[in-house]
Amino acid sequence: MTEPAGTVFVVDDDEPVRDSIGLLLDTVDIPHESYASAQEFLDAYERNRTGALVLDIRMPGMSGLELQDHLIAEKAPIPIIFITGHGDSPMAVEAMKKGAVDFIRKPFRDQELLDRIHEALSMDEENRQSFADLEEIRKRVDSLTPREQEVFERVAEGQANKVVAIDLSISERTVEIHRSQVMQKTQARSLADLVKMKIRLEQANG
Repeated sequence: MTEPAGTVFVVDDDEPVRDSIGLLLDTVDIPHESYASAQEFLDAYERNRTGALVLDIRMPGMSGLELQDHLIAEKAPIPIIFITGHGDSPMAVEAMKKGAVDFIRKPFRDQELLDRIHEALSMDEENRQSFADLEEIRKRVDSLTPREQEVFERVAEGQANKVVAIDLSISERTVEIHRSQVMQKTQARSLADLVKMKIRLEQANG
C-alpha cells in the first residue's frame, strides 16, 4: 500500500515531546519538522505544502486552539491532531468541533499517534484533490459567456429547454445552441454532471 505523501509538523513547547515524536516518525520514514511555538510554525509554514499538524493544545504565547483558529481564518487546509494533558477535555472537544482530526492524551501510545497521523495525511491528500477538482469546475464555469451562465444555471436546476427559452425570451433553438456550448466548455457528459457541478459550487460558496 502506498503511503500518503506529506510532512508532519510537530508544534509543542516541550522539547522532549518534540524529540520523541520525531524519533517515532523516523522509524517509519515520515518527513517531519519540529517547532517550539505556534508563532515559530506560522513564520515557516507555507500553505501549499502537504502534510499534517501534530499540535499541543496548551502552549505559552499562542495556544494550539488559537493557532487552529488562525489557520481556519486563513483557509489553510492542513489537518490537525491535538495532543493534550489530562485537564484539557473541554478544549479538545472544541477543537474537534472546529475540524480537528483527533485529540490524543499525553502520554500517548506510539501506534495510536501513528494511526492518527496516517489518517490525517490521507485526509490532507483527499482534501487537496477535492479542492483542485473544485477549482477546475470554477475555471470551466467561469469560461462561459453571461448568456451561457444563465442557461447553465437554469438547465442545472432541471428546467426544460422550452422553459429556459421563455424565461430568457429567446428561441428554443438558441437555448439548444447555448446548452451545447455549456456542455462542451464545462466538459460535462450529461445533465447529471451539470447538476453536480452546480451543487459543488453552491456548497463551496456557503
